Amino acid sequence: MIYLDNAATSWPKPDTVHEAMLGYMRDVGANPGRSGHRLANEAERIRLDAREAIAELFGVKDPMRVVFAYNATTALNLAICGLLPPGAHAVTTGMEHNAVMRPLRALEQQGVLLSVVPCEPDGTLDPQALDEHIRPVTRLIVANHASNVCGTVLPIHELGALARQHGIPFLVDTAQTGGCWPIDLRADNIDLLAFSGHKGLLGPTGTGGLAIHDDFDIDRLPALVCGGTGSRSEHEQQPDFLPDKYEGGTPNIVGLAGLAASVRYVLDRGVDRICEHERSLTRRLIDDLSSIAGLRLIGTRDARRQTAAVSFTIDGQSVSEIARELDERFGIMCRPGLHCAPRAHRTLGTLPEGTVRLSPGAFSTAQEIDQTVEAVARLAGAE
Repeated sequence: MIYLDNAATSWPKPDTVHEAMLGYMRDVGANPGRSGHRLANEAERIRLDAREAIAELFGVKDPMRVVFAYNATTALNLAICGLLPPGAHAVTTGMEHNAVMRPLRALEQQGVLLSVVPCEPDGTLDPQALDEHIRPVTRLIVANHASNVCGTVLPIHELGALARQHGIPFLVDTAQTGGCWPIDLRADNIDLLAFSGHKGLLGPTGTGGLAIHDDFDIDRLPALVCGGTGSRSEHEQQPDFLPDKYEGGTPNIVGLAGLAASVRYVLDRGVDRICEHERSLTRRLIDDLSSIAGLRLIGTRDARRQTAAVSFTIDGQSVSEIARELDERFGIMCRPGLHCAPRAHRTLGTLPEGTVRLSPGAFSTAQEIDQTVEAVARLAGAE
């Protein structure tokens, strides 16, 4: 079996992730912050370890400004819904995932104003094009770091600098880049960074969160979920300090045990090394797929300007049928369709059917890429 669906969920996971999750379930099992006994304290230590690992990875000075959620989608909703009252204006790009577009569209029905900045047909964006959409009532700029469809990386450093010039919060969706592309919250001018635990961070599903810049005033952002935190339990109001303000309810502590282990693995291996490994596989895929007659590659076709998400179509063939054949005949796992990003497909010219997406990961090999290219060539009739 060849697994090339890491843009959806990375697999396999490091052995340390399995061990950490089993260790929590077998030896700890308690709820952090709710009791004073040794097992509750150990659960809190596990959660703090996950916070500190994420802070180190993304350049967050204070680990308490790492807020956990159940996925990047929940973190994006926290920021988007909290910062945009009726009458406010938001700016986003033509390459966004539905995790961004759907909350924005829902708020649009409630009176929020929205500008979607067109991107080029390969998914790239000129920061100046975004500048032209900023208004006096603009309260948020939100963009993905890289497309989940074709991997195109957006210039977040420049977009963040532009947001800083206008005094507008900048929210970045790093679901496709966290753990496999260098990111620094402060150096990249990011105010709010949404991350996913189960993709490039190599952790379990049900984990993610929001990293908050030291200069961002949390009074501007209300809690999305209110409930028990184990702190200030004498009050019926949600705590107003980090991280408790945004972490109501019992956390997914077994998931955070796995996430702490996975992020430590990424840090030990090195983001730069993982990035270069995936880039070499992406370059190999692009170069070899480009030689197949009737196959159209989507995006920049440049491994230096995209993540390891390579999308294609084959003339006259259904993308769903291609993916089914790759699975059933060759044991290759990939993803066809719209990838929950119809706005991006509209930009790329691949609506309504979408694409076949091959997404290598940290554990993929060159041999697997060669076998995949051979299989795609056979399906394209180049046997």
